[in-house]
Amino acid sequence: MKLAVMIHREGEFAYAAAVAFDAWESPEPTHTFITRIAERQKPVRGELDLRDVPCILQLLREHGLAPELIVIDGFVHLDADETAGLGLHLHHALGGQVAVVGVSKSASAGLPAQFEVMREEETRPLLVTCIGIDLGAAKARLRAMHGRKRMPTLLKLAARLAKAGSSNHFRDPA
Repeated sequence: MKLAVMIHREGEFAYAAAVAFDAWESPEPTHTFITRIAERQKPVRGELDLRDVPCILQLLREHGLAPELIVIDGFVHLDADETAGLGLHLHHALGGQVAVVGVSKSASAGLPAQFEVMREEETRPLLVTCIGIDLGAAKARLRAMHGRKRMPTLLKLAARLAKAGSSNHFRDPA
């Protein structure tokens, strides 16, 4: 099983959502998962924001998930010198047993064109970094994911679920 994971923060909570899939080209997930996490940490100015790592770990624990690969919104490496990004910290937190593919819409000055993936001709490329899977394979699989636009369908769905979790799934009774 593979997971696409997104985190949405609202107020004092973070909402971690994951969509499970088996085939990269699948238009629909096999399962979806949402976890609400009480946020106590604030990002430290000037430092890498690693608050998503415990959110993803809690999502995995809460739902008993053991994926072979996780796709995250962000970077595994921040540059071509493999400076640790969110995905590398996640990989280490999972004991190095789970491959992590980082996908970002934002450019990074430290990443050359070899990390770019074009999913649609007239849009900007996505940036892909990874660990536990070959970069060429990760790029080919991301390119093959369902969806006609820049972002694959399942990544969009994970983002929508995370955002919807704050408004629909976890309202405290009044």
